[in-house]
Amino acid sequence: MRIISGLYKSRKIIAPKNLPVRPTTDMAKESLFNIINNLYYFDEISVLDLFAGTGNISYEFASRGTESITSVDQNFGCIKFINQTAEAFDMPIQTIKSDVFKFLEKSKLQTNIIFADPPYDFSVEQFSRIPDLVFENNLLLEDGVLIVEHSKHTNLSDVRHFSYSKSYGGNMFSFFEITES
Repeated sequence: MRIISGLYKSRKIIAPKNLPVRPTTDMAKESLFNIINNLYYFDEISVLDLFAGTGNISYEFASRGTESITSVDQNFGCIKFINQTAEAFDMPIQTIKSDVFKFLEKSKLQTNIIFADPPYDFSVEQFSRIPDLVFENNLLLEDGVLIVEHSKHTNLSDVRHFSYSKSYGGNMFSFFEITES
């Protein structure tokens, strides 16, 4: 994987082969960050990266100047790799080893962007729990957005707070925003 833009542009990061991950493709990541770039100033936001895996998305935010990044994953190897990489590049990434759903149930952390990249084989009900917990626990700041990455074969348009989705190859990003109920 490589960092697309910012301070560490073009830097390649090689993750251990034994991590149970599926990193976001460079093409999909570049498209996603073009959307985010039109919505926010990277140096003025806070980010929560759920199912962080290799830390691919967290590194991209850090490279673009985001100073408040929290990465959550339940796999110790993933957390260890993110910590080592963040330290090597002097990136402001805090890691939390936790089951994402348990973290969302208890967290009081509010951020501008929450990015979630759960396993693609989740059911719609499992995917739906993410926005349900984010919005029930008020984890987004005003004008914040939850972005859920999933397969193009999964349709989340009927999930509460769904706003829109964008498709890139086999990847899809669904955007969820605070709505008046």
